[in-house]
Amino acid sequence: MGIFSDIMGKIFGHKPKAAPTTTAPQPAPAPTPATAAAVAPQPPPQTVDVTAVLDDLAADNPQKLDWRHSIVDLMKLVGMESSLAERKELADELGYTGDKGDSAAMNIWLHKQVITKLSENGGKVPADLMD
Repeated sequence: MGIFSDIMGKIFGHKPKAAPTTTAPQPAPAPTPATAAAVAPQPPPQTVDVTAVLDDLAADNPQKLDWRHSIVDLMKLVGMESSLAERKELADELGYTGDKGDSAAMNIWLHKQVITKLSENGGKVPADLMD
């Protein structure tokens, strides 16, 4: 399991107090004798409100973490190590081809990639975070 998978698991597995984070999947219709042998359709993937989850975590955190702009703060907020070594490993995992010695540029890229990948994997992310 990679670092991004850990981030996604911590966000998608958290249930914020303020707002519901998932849409309930619709129950599959009861199989009839004609369809009993057929493969049951998969329920639609759950949508997780990433902003609600992270805002909820931030409200309970004693530190003022700017997860909307900082990969370091986002990683800290979900309880992960945010060291340069961890961020470099995440960069490798996500396919970063830039200079890892330029940590500021790498961090900006990482934040954008993590937000984008959360969205691609069922996360509801506001458009302003995708820019």
